[in-house]
Amino acid sequence: MKRQSPHLALFLLLLLLPLTSIADDEKKLYIISPADGETLSNPVTVHFGLKGMGVAPAGADFPNTGHHHLLIDVDTLPAMDMPVPADEQHLHFGGGQTQVTLELEPGEHTLQLLLGDKMHVPHAEPMVSDKITIQVE
Repeated sequence: MKRQSPHLALFLLLLLLPLTSIADDEKKLYIISPADGETLSNPVTVHFGLKGMGVAPAGADFPNTGHHHLLIDVDTLPAMDMPVPADEQHLHFGGGQTQVTLELEPGEHTLQLLLGDKMHVPHAEPMVSDKITIQVE
């Protein structure tokens, strides 16, 4: 019988540890790009960042995961105990996508991310990115 490497066993154990052991202060939802204050031309590509949690498609019931919602020109966050609205200002990425390329009207726009659970509802401790402002020429 072939003996398994102890390093392999440790590696597999680390993979199976739940992400829930990560401290809340290590969790962060953020926009990788564009940068706050950046001036861009169409099309605009937005890259989503998430630290300390995993990305999973809507409907997938895995601990400590969620999927992205991009809020465009939203002044007030949606209700934190209801599914995120689905409209031109609240874009859903239920397939687990981590970026999008958009056509935005010329002018100033705000962008913000909100993480949703398997049912598009923000988590009990909501994950919300900082809001950034961009200019589109």
